[in-house]
Amino acid sequence: MKFACIASGSSGNCIYLGTGLTHLLIDMGVSCKKIESGLMGFGISPEEISGILITHEHIDHVQGIGTFTKKYKVPIYSTIETFAAIKKTPSGKSIPLELMMNIEGDASFSIGDIGVDVTEISHDAAHPVCYRFTDGNRSISMATDLGLYDEKIVKHMTGSDVLYIESNYDPEMLMVGPYPYYLKQRIDGSRGHLSNEVSAELVSKVLHAGLKKIVLAHLSKENNFPEIAYQTHKNALDENWNFGAVKPEIVVAERDVPSVNFEF
Repeated sequence: MKFACIASGSSGNCIYLGTGLTHLLIDMGVSCKKIESGLMGFGISPEEISGILITHEHIDHVQGIGTFTKKYKVPIYSTIETFAAIKKTPSGKSIPLELMMNIEGDASFSIGDIGVDVTEISHDAAHPVCYRFTDGNRSISMATDLGLYDEKIVKHMTGSDVLYIESNYDPEMLMVGPYPYYLKQRIDGSRGHLSNEVSAELVSKVLHAGLKKIVLAHLSKENNFPEIAYQTHKNALDENWNFGAVKPEIVVAERDVPSVNFEF
């Protein structure tokens, strides 16, 4: 499978994942033009996209969905509650109903030769989910925009070759930063985001000898630094790696430019 990050952060999120036969986008929180440019930079034509999977309806995950689907007529996969919320956004008003493929909160299905497992998450959205993808040989688990994790999330991520996980904020930076108190409480709450420390704790619970890469995602521009997120995870990895194999590489996804392009 091939994986590439077009954007990751509070200003927009969009991920490409594909095989030789099937090409998917996960979230569309940047402009259609930026998605097109990112795909072309990875050697993928927008016309090749087989499906779009949406985690939830917040604007940093659906901003470009209206223009892109109007232009390319790509099926959209989301929970029915998420789709209803998307239809109320400026970007979602024009999406044709026939493009919507409703999925259950805890379900499994396939798009082409890629298997998809869906897991519900805790976030302040209509019915948010995260995804795990496999081609039968390799798998990648994604989990962003969740205020906490539970055993379902641990199971969702266990055994993956690649983890794409939220490491949104540094608690001290959040608390002394410029955000109003209600927003700080929302981010730090059970339906907000994962801090660097909690993200590293979750990763530590799913380490295994076959894990190859940990991609840290959805970093806050105001409340985090890539160096802090990286070091927090490196410290946890060094402390908890007890396998006779090479440690997985830790990579921080860029917020605003395409990055983290690799095959596994």
